[in-house]
Amino acid sequence: MTQQNFALNQTVDTERIAKRIARAGICSRREAESRILDGRVKVNGETIASPALNVNRKDKITIDDKPLPARAPAGLWRYYKSRGLVVSDRDEKNRETIFDRLPKNLPRLITVGRLDLDSEGLLLMTNDGDLARHLELPSTGWSRKYRIRVQGQVDQAKLAALANGVTVDGIRYGQVIAKLDRQMASNAWLTVVIREGKNREIRRIMDYLGHKVSRLIRIS
Repeated sequence: MTQQNFALNQTVDTERIAKRIARAGICSRREAESRILDGRVKVNGETIASPALNVNRKDKITIDDKPLPARAPAGLWRYYKSRGLVVSDRDEKNRETIFDRLPKNLPRLITVGRLDLDSEGLLLMTNDGDLARHLELPSTGWSRKYRIRVQGQVDQAKLAALANGVTVDGIRYGQVIAKLDRQMASNAWLTVVIREGKNREIRRIMDYLGHKVSRLIRIS
C-alpha cells in the first residue's frame, strides 16, 4: 500500500457532531448519524438524540462510552484489491475481506467507494470519514478508469453513444467514455472511464449492450 497525507482545515471552531466523528476516522458521517440515532453517542456525558448538533474542540465526545480519539492527519492509501475479496470490514457469509489482508500497523481505514467481489484493481482508503464522503460525491468530479474484458463482438458506434449517458432498467447513468482497445475472436478489451461510480455501473451498462464482463480492473 502507498500513502499520501493531506493538510485539511482543522481550525474550525464548531462543526456538526457527525462530521467530527467522521474526521476522527471512526466511521463515515452517515454511519455516525446512525450511531447517534441509536443513542450510542454522548457529548459531555449526556446522550444525544439528534445529529443536528454543533460541537467545539472542548466538548468531550464518547461513542459506546469510549472517548473519541484525537483527529489524526488525513491520509489517503492506495490498495490493490484482488478478485474474491469483499470490500467490507465484516461479511455475513464469512468470506475474506480486504481488511483481513491489511498490515496490522495501519490506523482504522474507510474505503472510498467499493469494488465488487469479482472486480480487482485500485481501491482508495482513508482514515478520514469526511474525506471519504467528499471523494465519493459525483460533484467532486473524480474519474475512475477501468480495463475490462467483455464477451462478443463490440460495436464501436454503441460505445461512442455512451458519452451521452444511458438509462438501464430505469437508472440513469451519466457520461461514460468507452474505447475499444483490442477485438479478438470471442471477446474484447476496452478502456472505460466513469465519474459517478454507481453500484455495478459498468457491468450493467455492458449487459445492456449485450456483453458479459469477464474481467474488470480499476487502473486509476
